Amino acid sequence: MKQLRIKVLVGLFLVAGVLAWGGARLWDSFGTLPSVPVAAPIVLALLASVLAATAFSLRVRLREQRERRPGAKGVDPLVAARAVVFGQASALVSSLVAGLYGGVGVFLLASGLDVGPRRDQAIYAGLSVLAGAAVVVAALFLERVCKLPEDDGKGNGGVNSVV
Repeated sequence: MKQLRIKVLVGLFLVAGVLAWGGARLWDSFGTLPSVPVAAPIVLALLASVLAATAFSLRVRLREQRERRPGAKGVDPLVAARAVVFGQASALVSSLVAGLYGGVGVFLLASGLDVGPRRDQAIYAGLSVLAGAAVVVAALFLERVCKLPEDDGKGNGGVNSVV
């Protein structure tokens, strides 16, 4: 499984942001812009907390297993692989979503915050971008926790490790 590349995530964020900014300008010229949902930053923050909790749980269990503590609960490699795939998918989707809300937020900031609802929408969009960044950080941490050790040149690069 390949590691996430930060360049890919940033590229997704920027492309989605530019497209959302242009789309928001176009949409606003024809009518009213759809609102940024209040639930968007909440859902992204919940996703970030689930990913972080999974990473911390796996890290503790892997450390106990590596130290061969009595009664240590092992980690099934398939569970770790599924967690990493979930984290990678979450990071990709959240960078895309954060880019969309970031583009809309930039449009709202540029159009002026004199109107109360636009100011609220810009705040929700900004919080969504921050929560999306938290998802990416949690996913990268989860990926790092589950990474196999590097090959030591003796041909057993991580064979004895669980994850």
